[in-house]
Amino acid sequence: MSPNEPDLAASSPLPDPQEPRGAASQPSPGTAPPSLGELQAEQQQQQSQTQADLTSTWQHQDQQGSDRGPGQPPVEHRTPLPEQAREIVRLFQCPCCSVPYKDAVTLPCGRSICKTCLPETHARISITYPALPNRSQAFRCPFDECNKEHVLGDCGVDVILGKMVQIMQDEIERAKADALELKLSTQIVIKDPLEAAGIASLVRVVNGGRLAATWTLAAEGGLLFEAEATYRESPSSPPREDLTNLETESLSRVQEALRGEMDCQICYALLYDPLTTGCGHTFCRPCLHRVLDHSRNCPVCRQELSINPLLRHGSCPPNKNIKRIMDMFWKDELVARGETAAAELAMRLQDLEPLFICTLAFPMMPIILHIFEPRYRLMIRRALEGDRTFGMVLPRRRRQSGDRCFHGLGTLLRIVRSEVYPDGRSLIQAVGLSRFRVLQHREFDGYTVGRLDRIDDVSLEEEEAMEAAEVGAGIQAAGDNHDEDRGIHTQDADNDGDAAHVHDDSSRPGIPPRPMRVADLDRMTTQSLIQYATGFVARMRAQSVPWLADPMLRLYGECPDDPAVFPWWFVSMLPVKDVEKYRLLRTLRVRDRLKICGAWIIEMETAPW
Repeated sequence: MSPNEPDLAASSPLPDPQEPRGAASQPSPGTAPPSLGELQAEQQQQQSQTQADLTSTWQHQDQQGSDRGPGQPPVEHRTPLPEQAREIVRLFQCPCCSVPYKDAVTLPCGRSICKTCLPETHARISITYPALPNRSQAFRCPFDECNKEHVLGDCGVDVILGKMVQIMQDEIERAKADALELKLSTQIVIKDPLEAAGIASLVRVVNGGRLAATWTLAAEGGLLFEAEATYRESPSSPPREDLTNLETESLSRVQEALRGEMDCQICYALLYDPLTTGCGHTFCRPCLHRVLDHSRNCPVCRQELSINPLLRHGSCPPNKNIKRIMDMFWKDELVARGETAAAELAMRLQDLEPLFICTLAFPMMPIILHIFEPRYRLMIRRALEGDRTFGMVLPRRRRQSGDRCFHGLGTLLRIVRSEVYPDGRSLIQAVGLSRFRVLQHREFDGYTVGRLDRIDDVSLEEEEAMEAAEVGAGIQAAGDNHDEDRGIHTQDADNDGDAAHVHDDSSRPGIPPRPMRVADLDRMTTQSLIQYATGFVARMRAQSVPWLADPMLRLYGECPDDPAVFPWWFVSMLPVKDVEKYRLLRTLRVRDRLKICGAWIIEMETAPW
């Protein structure tokens, strides 16, 4: 039960000494009693206050001109040209129905369509975690470039895109009224995508300038999303210069009105790398990343988010429509915003965390530490004076000169209680916040500090996909075996009329039997895995095993039934080797951790004592 797996984390010594800093982007549970349930409750209670403080700080920074730096002038916006009317209208057209968006929905893949254009949904099968009511229905993405299954609950109405469409419609109505007074109309030559197949271009005369006429044509369903358009002056139109000035003025009003909707509600600056959540709100990716360090809830509506907290571009693509709109209207400001974001990231990468090379710790779990070494007394004192956080890593033996003396994965802890003795020793209680990988490290005042990279689980969408794939394959295999067994038993019954075969429920496809081998765990649903594990704990507690004694339960709390929490509780309680426990820190899925726990249970129940 102790395979020597290669270490996934690799760190290198830091070249330049730097003063260690606290991790300002980590959660703040506050002071908590030893009970796990109370620790978690108080940690959740602190999240809202921490997020409010964080938002207030960022707002103050924005008011001080943090986007451009002190003394730098604001970026001037270049108004799009009237000749770009077709490109502008396409930004607000649904790719499915070709009319301007109505209740626009941004999909998890970053593309947007009308709510009424959502494909037909189907019930999701073979998924038991998290099994939330709003995640029971899904649909296949209508875009060939994606073609993934999207959960209906992850597709909220895009708030910003909806407001921008309304702004465009209001300006179009105003422009049409002005055009009516001037008797202005535009000839639009529609180049149909099928023109190459022999279909001639269509010419339409529509009231208004180029932008208003193009929008009106799209709203009437006369302009396909892929179609191109060129413009001709109407004989009754005003002089070219007057017409251009009129259309430019209209575009300038659109640009100014739209800009008011493009600020991130966390940093109050222009959206940078915009990411739209399942509830329909859009934020800068770096801002949302920092918020998710504290809370899994949307900063605006407080709905729980199911996205991967790391917000990798592969699993959490940006809002493609909003990116194109910003590139059209505020390209220069967007470039300046990117430079500022890059500078902020470079500063954050210089932050160093103190590392306690001692033992294993796990997220959401409490740990009590006796601090007596002088170097760690200094480290803990500095942590208490700062943000009360430090990293815990497991020591390991150096194999050769230059190797680090600790494993590369660890857990960030926050001190929730401390008691200092007269001789300088201290007793502290801390709780696990998150996992990390050590990227670089060095010695500082006798203890180790390092640059850390936070580790988070995959998104719920990826978690559910893994369960569906594994359980679905298991059901198929069980069904094939069932058919073979049924044929054998039918033959036996034909040979012996008195023979009767009764199938046990556990042999039916879809009902996994009690696992006898580690391979059997793959066929079990996530809910079956947690039931199997908690059932084992109940049996062991009935036998009064030492590792479930009252002192342990008072520290770690009662056995949780939440699949996301149980593995961390179980590994904290179970008497297995540290090299085995360390495996859990490597995992990125709840299901993988439950299967590791299940493998431990199988070995304990089948081992000869």
